Amino acid sequence: SSFVSFQFSFSSSLLINHQLSINNDNRLQALANMEAEQFHVPRVKLGSQGLEVSKLGFGCMGLTGIYNAPMTDEEGISLLTYAFSKGVTFFDTADVYGSHANEILVGKALKQLPREQVQVATKFGVFKMEASGMIAKGTAEYVRSSCQGSLERLGVDYIDLYYQHRVDISVPIEETMGELKKLVEEGKIKYIGLSEASPDTIRRAHAVHPITALQMEWSLWTRDIEDEIVPLCRELGIGIVPYSPLGRGFFAGKAVVEALPAGSFFATHPRFHGENLDINKAIYLRLEIIAKKHACSASQLALAWVLHHGDDVVPIPGTTKTKNLEENIGSLKIKLSEEGLKEVTDAVQLEDVAGLQAEE
Repeated sequence: SSFVSFQFSFSSSLLINHQLSINNDNRLQALANMEAEQFHVPRVKLGSQGLEVSKLGFGCMGLTGIYNAPMTDEEGISLLTYAFSKGVTFFDTADVYGSHANEILVGKALKQLPREQVQVATKFGVFKMEASGMIAKGTAEYVRSSCQGSLERLGVDYIDLYYQHRVDISVPIEETMGELKKLVEEGKIKYIGLSEASPDTIRRAHAVHPITALQMEWSLWTRDIEDEIVPLCRELGIGIVPYSPLGRGFFAGKAVVEALPAGSFFATHPRFHGENLDINKAIYLRLEIIAKKHACSASQLALAWVLHHGDDVVPIPGTTKTKNLEENIGSLKIKLSEEGLKEVTDAVQLEDVAGLQAEE
């Protein structure tokens, strides 16, 4: 297909430049390396409305600074275009990330990519952030004005997947969905998503217009959606997009577990604080032991655990580093049997996790 051929030529140009300096003596090894680097992320249907995405998405929130300092535009664009070259084509942003800066950065990256081969997801509905938490807004007027703002910041004619970031309980979901349905009919958005919604809200929203995807936190140590939300999504044909699939970075590697960066967002999270962190380190060490059996890292095993929950599950880990992106992609190569999946699940007993889950 044109998609595959474009990606092959796009990534091949990167690889050829990378390989030119290699001596002839190492040509066979270089070819072997090139073959390994040609692994592409599989593509899956997200939901039952026709949206096709990469099996692994890219959560863009961190690019404009929340866990670390913001990346420069050049760095962020380079990382996103590199992700695309590897087959990661599903980019997740939101109007509230970086006070609009995140959408603007993603928009700049899109100018360097074939628009029709990228699936852009963004969100509306967080009206403002206060010390007490997020203030949601879901009126029809706000839906429309938010969409227009995102279209302009992203520099696109349409948004592939448009989520309500947080549900406004003061506005009937039917009103919010009614306006989203109009935006679909006008071609401004292609598919509708919800984030952090209750089962009742999901059913009511889906009755107005089919929901394509539900974004919820899901990781080895955050599993509360498994009892009711996941079965409901499968009943209705809604795809599941787990955010923070590496437990807010806890399972991302020893650097997080052993030494938090100064001023990091993680330092304020209950599970990363004081004696909670000391207790939770034992969980990480258990996972690390199992990972050695699979010849992978603990972070790859944690992400593979999420990926193995079904083709309708498309996690969106974020990173600011190419090596972490490569590691995330590598998690797709890990095959877990039912026994292997259970071993990983059992290694992280929820009653052993110290500290409360926190808001996104």
